[in-house]
Amino acid sequence: MHDQPRIEPYEESDFFADGLGNRTPVAGTIARGMLREDVGFYTGLVDDQFLQKLPVANTRQLLERGRERYDIFCSPCHSRVGDGRGMIVRRGFKQPSSFHEQRLRDQPIGYFYDVITRGFGEMSSYAAQVSPEDRWAIAGYIRALQLSQNVAIANLEPDDRSAIEKSIAVHSSESAAAEAQSDEPASQGSPNHHD
Repeated sequence: MHDQPRIEPYEESDFFADGLGNRTPVAGTIARGMLREDVGFYTGLVDDQFLQKLPVANTRQLLERGRERYDIFCSPCHSRVGDGRGMIVRRGFKQPSSFHEQRLRDQPIGYFYDVITRGFGEMSSYAAQVSPEDRWAIAGYIRALQLSQNVAIANLEPDDRSAIEKSIAVHSSESAAAEAQSDEPASQGSPNHHD
């Protein structure tokens, strides 16, 4: 019972001429569940160029899943808004680039998938923790974060534009009032000062 008649991994065997129990897989063998015919989907690259568009439908459900995965795996370093000031950065880790820098806003979506898959700089690969589907969801969410922080007011719907313009006007008047208050001369001496 303790030593059953089977060959364990890497065990010697006198059955084969080379003395090995393991056999070399036939050329082109693909492990079950590892057939990845859609190269772009699984690498973020086609002909050594990053994909320009998501290879999956960009739906609300995809972005919500991307936000959920981003909050778990990415926000500790990149922060929830993508500015690179996550919690562990505040604890002393090296700060990553902000997703809102022009250099990263100009990157194709496949770039973010590739970085999640293979890592970059101080960031290690997340391929073992994050499935390919979730990597695309995160990449889509990063793009949504970039748009949310860099949209031109002229590109907004009229109601949204009006609300923002009102908010700017309110903040401007509050700032002006606060500035006027700070310009008033300070009272001479303390109220408890006796000559």
